[in-house]
Amino acid sequence: MQLLIRKISSRAYSSKSIVQAWRRQRMAASFLDLVKPPKQALILDLGGTPYIWQLFDHDFEIALVNLPGSFNSTNPVKNITFVEGDATDLSRIFKDKSFDVVFSNSVIEHVGNEQKQAAFAAEVHRLGKAYWIQTPSDRCPIECHTGMPYYWKLPNWVRDRLMRSWEEKLPAWAEFIKQTRVLSRQRMHQLFPDAEMYVERQFLFEKSYSAYRPFPR
Repeated sequence: MQLLIRKISSRAYSSKSIVQAWRRQRMAASFLDLVKPPKQALILDLGGTPYIWQLFDHDFEIALVNLPGSFNSTNPVKNITFVEGDATDLSRIFKDKSFDVVFSNSVIEHVGNEQKQAAFAAEVHRLGKAYWIQTPSDRCPIECHTGMPYYWKLPNWVRDRLMRSWEEKLPAWAEFIKQTRVLSRQRMHQLFPDAEMYVERQFLFEKSYSAYRPFPR
């Protein structure tokens, strides 16, 4: 079952897919309209890839931060700089308020435990004049990492049984799931108390939410 889900997922994120259309809409109709980054903005993307910045036209200068060894390629990409670092502590790389906007798409749920997530949020506040931090909703009927309906709401014994099965068939992917910690909307409010919250819905269901602070005018 999970092998089938992995194949479907890879197709969903391919060129001209519905997921790509949703992400383009999120960037153009949500991020740009709500955060309102200035022209030629300096943007720090925590844990991102060039892909999402190629979905629409812009004149931003992007710094992409990922853990050492994460980049498959650092070949030159227009307006993008690749930086190796830990998004929970970039104090040795960037000074306070170095960026107009700090951006992150589906990353905070992967940085570690609650202390690591709090450190990630602290760096967002330290580094950016504005920010947009998106994470999948824990209320989405089909959990985006596992493909299972309401996976994080299942009893522990059910999730443990599923995990044992996945560890046998897809050990690397199972380890990835074990390291994932989804955040409730309440937890996002705690980490970003000065934020407004954008809720993305698809087919009337809550798909994700983004804590954001508009660029100051």
